This record gives sequence, structure tokens and C-alpha cells, in this order.
Amino acid sequence: MAGLLVNIDVPDRAAAERFYVEAFGLTPLRRFGNNGVELAGWPVRLYLLQKAEGTTGAGADPRRYARHWCPVHLDVVVDDIDAALAQATAAGATVETGIRTDSWGRIVTLADPFGHGICLVQFLNRGYDEIATPA
Repeated sequence: MAGLLVNIDVPDRAAAERFYVEAFGLTPLRRFGNNGVELAGWPVRLYLLQKAEGTTGAGADPRRYARHWCPVHLDVVVDDIDAALAQATAAGATVETGIRTDSWGRIVTLADPFGHGICLVQFLNRGYDEIATPA
């Protein structure tokens, strides 16, 4: 395996770029015409790809940008969940739950303006090692 790319389909590339830059401090690196942008600032590059609502996504499912559930989502690890939550909501994220604290850390669930789920995670103590067992 050579690496990992994270691609997010959005209906408006410019609006999505503004959101991810303002919400998470990411930096645009390259644009691919008007329909794509590569963002840096996380351990993997994030690609925002403009795809019209209703066009075919995976399989035969049409793309939709209202809030939707998907088993794949972003967990953004932050140092200060309160500050990160304020920054994300100021940029346009929707808060879906309150901040929850567990032995491993704190978590809050959000949605970006395009319906994609995002969790902010702040590790405490030993992080996931608090609940992990050997495989």
C-alpha cells in the first residue's frame, strides 16, 4: 500500500473549500480546474471534489447533500475540543450532540454544510489505550 487519500464530494467546491479552511485551518495546495482542490494540514491530504446533487455516486445511489448517515466519516483529533468546536461552528458546521466525555477522551459530533458527518475528538489520559485490548 502506498498511501491514503481522503476525497469528499461536495456540491460547491468554493464553498466547501472556505468551510474546511475556516473550520480546520487547512491550506489549499492545488486546484484541479474549478471542480477540485487539494487541502493540506492533516496527516493525509483532503480532496474536495465538486459533484452535482443527483448525479450517480457509488453504485446506483444518487448523490445527496442533505444530512445523511454514512458508516465512513471524519474523526478530527484536536488539542482543545471547546476551541475547535467554536471554530467549526463559526465556519458553518452543525452540532449534532453535546460534548461527551469518556475515559479515553472527549467527542462531539457535527455535520459539515454538505451533510457529511464529522467528529471532533480530544484524547485524554492514554487515549484509546484506556479501552484497548490486544488483537
